[in-house]
Amino acid sequence: MNKEVLINAGAGEIRVAVVEDGRLQELFLERTIGLDEGALRRTRSDGRTGHSLIGNIVLGRVQRVLPGMQAAFVDIGLDRSGFLGAREARCLADLPGFGWAGQGQAAGEERAPKIGDCVREGEDVIVQVVKDPIGEKGARLSANVTIPGRLLVLVPNQPGIALSRRIEDEAERARLIMIGEQMLAEANGAAVPGAGYIVRSAGVGASLADFKEDAERLSEAWRPVMAKRQSARAPATLYHDLDPVERTMRDEVDVQTSRVLIDDAAAFEAARAYCRRAMPEAESRIELFSGPGVLFDLYDIEESIEQLLRPRVPLPSGGWITIEGTEALTAIDVNSGSFTASTGLEETSLKVNLEAADEIGRQLILRGIGGLIVIDFIHVSELDNIRKILDVLAASLAKDRTPTQISPMSEFGLVEITRKRIRDPLVKLTTECCRPCHATGRTRTRDSVAMEVLRRVERQAVSAPGKAILVRAAPEIVDWLMMHDDEIRPALARRGASRISFEKRDEFAREGFDVGTLP
Repeated sequence: MNKEVLINAGAGEIRVAVVEDGRLQELFLERTIGLDEGALRRTRSDGRTGHSLIGNIVLGRVQRVLPGMQAAFVDIGLDRSGFLGAREARCLADLPGFGWAGQGQAAGEERAPKIGDCVREGEDVIVQVVKDPIGEKGARLSANVTIPGRLLVLVPNQPGIALSRRIEDEAERARLIMIGEQMLAEANGAAVPGAGYIVRSAGVGASLADFKEDAERLSEAWRPVMAKRQSARAPATLYHDLDPVERTMRDEVDVQTSRVLIDDAAAFEAARAYCRRAMPEAESRIELFSGPGVLFDLYDIEESIEQLLRPRVPLPSGGWITIEGTEALTAIDVNSGSFTASTGLEETSLKVNLEAADEIGRQLILRGIGGLIVIDFIHVSELDNIRKILDVLAASLAKDRTPTQISPMSEFGLVEITRKRIRDPLVKLTTECCRPCHATGRTRTRDSVAMEVLRRVERQAVSAPGKAILVRAAPEIVDWLMMHDDEIRPALARRGASRISFEKRDEFAREGFDVGTLP
């Protein structure tokens, strides 16, 4: 497998594409300008821009404790309070961990704490954002904070060594447990007292010395958190996860990665600096992309992204799957189209279902779909064929970092998947319901169109260097661009577009615009 990581650090957002054998497998977007009003308040409170708060550690203040919901709402400095469930608050309770034998319980029986045992209204607690605010819901929080490194994850509130579920080789698991315990035994004063570690899948094959180096870097990251805790007033952010470029290097670049292509000099230097600190063996694989053309033209990434916003996904046989979202669930329908196998209906259904099962996992990951997913496969009657379909579906989700569960196939050919919701899906990040038609259609959001305009400006600057550029667009798009003019112009100037003008055109619909050069 040839794995490549492409990082497009544009004027308005950072986009990361993970490509395997020339095919897009993962996509990450993070805006750097043009945040909504709530996000702007978020920027002022924690000192950084960016939509995602996942991984941030915050000193919050408990506003309400709801015993009936077994949850608490915590002020973390956003418009809406964060949600802290009893399970996620467990480490705050004055209770032993799993297997506590309390009054009236048999030894080894698990007791879940009550939320009132964990937090009280008005007190300050250290929590971590594990799910971004989505729609009308606030951020999801956990009191069992973690700091991920390259090989290890520091777990300050949970001693011992654990392993990533993605490490499957039993001999390697035993080896990693052994050297992890040796690392803890030899840590002396360098380790965080009472802390434990989770070995990441990137730690496979690593040595004791490698683990010690990563553990020391994590300890250095945790000490300022506790120092800030002493003087901070809630709500206050105590720790930020890495920026998108560094996070990509940490989480996506592994031994299978042949190269990392980055199209921005500053992002290129940031990636190299991170590698020198944490993963020097990968620095030689980082390349600054300077053309020809633009980075995401490689492997037709832009067209692949457009395809992700369409409900229909074609299959190699001529069939297709249709993906439709509702408030309650995502429905996926498998259709054979005009394909017919010469061996009969069962083989026709099996072939299309296997293609669909292989593609569905990829689509869920790329589109960021979470919650309940219901797949309507074409009916097959043989149990062995059902098993094959479920095996392929499981394999297509095997690399997914987001927790998933797959149900058996029902007698009606339905398979249910639950996939943890962490962020808004791609379609909600980039589109919204049409105002005239509401639930019957979607259109691009104003800021996603503005991002497309900025990318077109960058493309124009590459094809006509030194030329003045004129953008004609709908009034609402130009207003958005001018609103963020102080951020946009320096970012575009660094990318060769130093002279740019905007012109409002009333006849243009929101998604219509024109970018050209001036004589």
